[in-house]
Amino acid sequence: MTELKSYRSGFISIIGRPNVGKSTLMNQLMGEKLSIVSDKPQTTRNRIQCILSTEKGQAIFLDTPGIHKPQHQLGERMNKYAVDTLSEVDLILYVVSADSPQVGTGDQMIRQFLATANTPVVLVVNKKDLASSDADFDTMIRQYGKGLPVVRSFVMSAINGDLTEELTDTLYQLLPEGPQYYPDDIIIDHPERFLAAEIIREKALLLTRDEIPHSVAVDIESMKEKEDIIVIEATIYVERESQKGIIIGAKGSMLKEIGSLARADLENLLGSKVYLTLWVKARKDWRDNESFLKQLGYRKG
Repeated sequence: MTELKSYRSGFISIIGRPNVGKSTLMNQLMGEKLSIVSDKPQTTRNRIQCILSTEKGQAIFLDTPGIHKPQHQLGERMNKYAVDTLSEVDLILYVVSADSPQVGTGDQMIRQFLATANTPVVLVVNKKDLASSDADFDTMIRQYGKGLPVVRSFVMSAINGDLTEELTDTLYQLLPEGPQYYPDDIIIDHPERFLAAEIIREKALLLTRDEIPHSVAVDIESMKEKEDIIVIEATIYVERESQKGIIIGAKGSMLKEIGSLARADLENLLGSKVYLTLWVKARKDWRDNESFLKQLGYRKG
């Protein structure tokens, strides 16, 4: 790689269909877990801004929800978050999955947005480890990149961390010269309450697998520091009473396990002992409830 002679900075949108590994890729680029990771699609609901600061410059990543056909107000907002970033950034990381060699309808929609954005694109064919033994990566790159302003392409497996350093170097090379937007110690633009809610939601998705769809939301009721411990009270919302029973589990066993796993991650994140109290409530059709979406922090536009 050519050594950079000046400080580079700028904004990079990570975009792609649901479940192609966008959050995993961003966590690898950042060197730590900052975004919810699940094998279920559409786990990222807000636009998460993470800041990577090195001596080369500052790369500000926007991890966006996967673009999909919306079925409710929450889905419409998720799409808007993703599409809006295309006109705000200096560079786009377009992530596709190596186990989907053909460009489907979802990627056709994304490609239409990218073609009109007139923003340089770095194409990442992710999940190389899941591709068939006879996969033709060159053909994939041509098909997914056709008609787009692709400046570099990578075939990699984000979950294994391969090519992460090379990709990072390339991104810094492509960013313009610019100022340092954030102090060195700022790595994410969301408050700790948001991260706490995301960690709890991730554990609920992880443990309930296919039993609970994306009707799970988490609201942090209170988060207070008392001497050497942080006390967090949170409510897990679902849409139906039957889902509430699944989250709670027999004699509270599932809720206890969600709390145990979440507490470990929260203590690592916050650097302190955590006392976590969880409640579960059913709120019918919350994903189409304007005031409740606002309460949870999903902005309208």
